[in-house]
Amino acid sequence: MSGERICRRCLLFESGREDVLLDVRRRIEKIPDNEKCPDEIYKSRLTLCGECEHLIDGTCLKCGCYPEFRASFLKQKCPSKKW
Repeated sequence: MSGERICRRCLLFESGREDVLLDVRRRIEKIPDNEKCPDEIYKSRLTLCGECEHLIDGTCLKCGCYPEFRASFLKQKCPSKKW
Protein backbone atom coordinates (compact mmCIF):
# COMPACT_ATOMS: atom_id res chain seq x y z
CA MET A 1 0.00 0.00 0.00
CA SER A 2 1.28 3.46 -0.89
CA GLY A 3 0.10 5.10 2.34
CA GLU A 4 -2.29 7.25 0.31
CA ARG A 5 -5.51 7.86 2.19
CA ILE A 6 -8.69 6.94 0.30
CA CYS A 7 -11.74 8.85 1.44
CA ARG A 8 -14.75 6.55 1.67
CA ARG A 9 -17.40 9.19 2.40
CA CYS A 10 -16.26 11.79 -0.13
CA LEU A 11 -17.10 13.26 -3.49
CA LEU A 12 -14.85 12.36 -6.42
CA PHE A 13 -12.69 15.47 -6.12
CA GLU A 14 -11.85 14.45 -2.53
CA SER A 15 -11.65 10.69 -3.03
CA GLY A 16 -8.34 10.33 -4.83
CA ARG A 17 -10.01 8.85 -7.94
CA GLU A 18 -8.40 11.31 -10.35
CA ASP A 19 -8.99 9.23 -13.49
CA VAL A 20 -12.74 9.07 -12.88
CA LEU A 21 -12.89 12.73 -11.87
CA LEU A 22 -11.19 13.81 -15.11
CA ASP A 23 -13.67 11.77 -17.15
CA VAL A 24 -16.62 13.28 -15.28
CA ARG A 25 -15.25 16.81 -15.75
CA ARG A 26 -14.86 16.20 -19.50
CA ARG A 27 -18.48 15.04 -19.67
CA ILE A 28 -19.65 18.09 -17.70
CA GLU A 29 -17.89 20.38 -20.18
CA LYS A 30 -20.01 18.85 -22.98
CA ILE A 31 -23.33 19.65 -21.30
CA PRO A 32 -25.10 22.43 -23.24
CA ASP A 33 -25.25 25.71 -21.28
CA ASN A 34 -29.05 25.74 -21.30
CA GLU A 35 -29.04 22.34 -19.54
CA LYS A 36 -26.25 23.12 -17.08
CA CYS A 37 -26.89 24.11 -13.49
CA PRO A 38 -25.62 27.54 -12.29
CA ASP A 39 -22.40 27.30 -10.23
CA GLU A 40 -23.92 28.39 -6.91
CA ILE A 41 -26.70 25.78 -7.16
CA TYR A 42 -24.16 23.15 -8.24
CA LYS A 43 -21.97 23.86 -5.22
CA SER A 44 -24.98 23.80 -2.90
CA ARG A 45 -26.05 20.43 -4.30
CA LEU A 46 -22.58 18.98 -3.83
CA THR A 47 -22.50 20.20 -0.23
CA LEU A 48 -25.71 18.27 0.42
CA CYS A 49 -24.34 15.21 -1.39
CA GLY A 50 -21.17 15.39 0.70
CA GLU A 51 -23.26 15.10 3.87
CA CYS A 52 -25.40 12.23 2.58
CA GLU A 53 -25.25 8.74 4.08
CA HIS A 54 -25.60 7.23 0.57
CA LEU A 55 -22.30 8.74 -0.66
CA ILE A 56 -19.46 6.21 -0.67
CA ASP A 57 -16.15 6.62 -2.50
CA GLY A 58 -17.50 9.32 -4.83
CA THR A 59 -20.61 7.37 -5.83
CA CYS A 60 -24.25 7.74 -4.79
CA LEU A 61 -25.31 4.30 -3.63
CA LYS A 62 -28.97 5.27 -3.96
CA CYS A 63 -28.81 5.53 -7.78
CA GLY A 64 -25.23 4.65 -8.77
CA CYS A 65 -24.36 8.07 -10.20
CA TYR A 66 -21.38 10.32 -9.63
CA PRO A 67 -22.92 13.29 -7.79
CA GLU A 68 -20.59 15.77 -9.53
CA PHE A 69 -22.13 14.74 -12.84
CA ARG A 70 -25.79 14.48 -11.79
CA ALA A 71 -25.65 17.81 -9.94
CA SER A 72 -24.39 19.51 -13.12
CA PHE A 73 -27.75 19.19 -14.84
CA LEU A 74 -30.35 21.85 -14.17
CA LYS A 75 -33.31 19.45 -14.34
CA GLN A 76 -31.81 16.51 -12.46
CA LYS A 77 -32.99 15.68 -8.96
CA CYS A 78 -31.43 13.90 -6.01
CA PRO A 79 -32.76 10.33 -5.70
CA SER A 80 -33.07 10.94 -1.93
CA LYS A 81 -34.96 14.21 -2.55
CA LYS A 82 -32.31 16.30 -0.75
CA TRP A 83 -32.12 18.79 -3.63
